[in-house]
Amino acid sequence: MLEDILGGNLFLLAVFVFLILCVFLAIRIVPQSEKHVIERFGRLKSVLGPGINFIVPFLDRVAHKVSVLERQLPNAEQDAITKDNVLVKIDTSVFYRILEPEKTVYRIRDVDGAIATTVAGIVRAEMGKMDLDEVQSNRSALITQIKAQVEEAVNDWGIEVTRAEILDVNLDQATRDAMLQQLNAERERRAAVTRAEGQRRAVELAADAQLYEAKQVAEARRITADAEAYATGVVAEAIAKGGLEAVQYNIALEQVKAIGTMSSGAGSNTIVVPADAVDAFGKAFQMLKGRS
Repeated sequence: MLEDILGGNLFLLAVFVFLILCVFLAIRIVPQSEKHVIERFGRLKSVLGPGINFIVPFLDRVAHKVSVLERQLPNAEQDAITKDNVLVKIDTSVFYRILEPEKTVYRIRDVDGAIATTVAGIVRAEMGKMDLDEVQSNRSALITQIKAQVEEAVNDWGIEVTRAEILDVNLDQATRDAMLQQLNAERERRAAVTRAEGQRRAVELAADAQLYEAKQVAEARRITADAEAYATGVVAEAIAKGGLEAVQYNIALEQVKAIGTMSSGAGSNTIVVPADAVDAFGKAFQMLKGRS
């Protein structure tokens, strides 16, 4: 009797434990940063996303746990030859993440190695299309082209290339020395051009100054000539109106003033009066009498 009771309880206990085990095996909690690839009898069944998921116990199993976090390939250095036959060493870095784990785990074995090989080939091909100066000046465009081609190449692997970087472009010592000489020559040429431009500008400014001075002198002469012409016109108009006697009187008066100035000079004891000066005195006195 006791054995029957214990036997029945053991059976129920075994069933209960089996049910608990089934529930435990059926529930799969996937972290936010992962995706789980489920296989049934060795074949792909489904891909579990983050959160609580259910599978069939004993039939389904988690074959692969794939992280979907962004990954960075180790920095790689590869040799490349530019279009102008310059040997350079390119340091590259690639960032990617897995979007479709079912493609990644079943189509490629070594993801990092495959991407690194693809990047190296694409970098060498792109570098062969550009001169060294273009590589130095258009690095952003080169990075964009490399990223686009890598994305196209790894598309079948369920991978997204998020970023590709060219960290450095290294040259051998001989090429560096040649580039340094070229740079120094270019700087000297620019300095010579700057000095020539300065000298040319100085000559232009000096010529402008001389031209301005000549224009001002000519303008002054013109104004003086206009004034003299105006004065001559006024005198001519006065003479035409009968003012000849006033003109003669002013001329005689100026002559008298000049003789007086000469006589008042220091050390002048003897004054030689021109013959026409006497006539000037006479005319002046006659005009004065006539006015009085």
